[in-house]
Amino acid sequence: MRLCTFEVSTLLGTQSRLGAVIPGGIADLNAACAWHLGLKGEARPYRLAGAIVPPDMLEFLRGGDTSMTFARATLEHLNAECAKGVPLTGRKGGRLLFAAPEIRLLAPLPRPTSMRDFYTFEGHVKKGFEKRGEPMPEEWYKFPVYYKGNHASIIGPGDPVAWPVFTEKFDYELELAIIIGKEGRNIPRERAMEHVAGFTVMNDFSARDMQRAEMKVRLGPAKGKDFATAIGPVLVTPDEIADPYNLRMTARINGETWSEGNSGSMYHRFDRMIE
Repeated sequence: MRLCTFEVSTLLGTQSRLGAVIPGGIADLNAACAWHLGLKGEARPYRLAGAIVPPDMLEFLRGGDTSMTFARATLEHLNAECAKGVPLTGRKGGRLLFAAPEIRLLAPLPRPTSMRDFYTFEGHVKKGFEKRGEPMPEEWYKFPVYYKGNHASIIGPGDPVAWPVFTEKFDYELELAIIIGKEGRNIPRERAMEHVAGFTVMNDFSARDMQRAEMKVRLGPAKGKDFATAIGPVLVTPDEIADPYNLRMTARINGETWSEGNSGSMYHRFDRMIE
């Protein structure tokens, strides 16, 4: 599945909804699940849909395998009906599908409970130490290290980023992110990927001059990366990705390609990070 969070105007004002990108458009998963359950004979489809496929991404992920299973069944039913070319509406006349121009995509997980950014691409890390005139530390190869980002400053695709007043060296970083959908502690490496709900693109905006100053005192990055991190546009579930370590990565500025890479060049992989 290609899951998203979208904003749509309604008679009750603007609402944020859990969605899925399908050939027919952007499906409102909660509304579609209620429709699906109603046609299956469920007596209280809206109440049940609110519990197993809620309209909020975080609550949906907390539903684990049960929520994912119902979402997949809903989309299978919805795609089959869309193929018939018949207009679809919910049991109470609500919209099930939206065209892209009718909605605004937000970050797929707008309010994560935490965010951790790992230093995992060896070439990128080496270049950073070379610019500071320092050798590559041996410890970097022993275990994956990370800093804790500001999970309250997540933005979505197309959202503006205010240039921080304290920097003259504003920069971006092309990154691949995983979203954890299953809680755990002391997770062994061989079970680690069971906790991954999906993958998304991440842009880690950086104030380089502030970051360099912070790291000279062996602390941070903090303020140098505190103001915005973009993720999205969608959360792609693992079953949609044949090999997460063979993904082409591209960053463009005003349509011009500025950086390229491949997830296969990661030194520390996701299972090791989770462990």
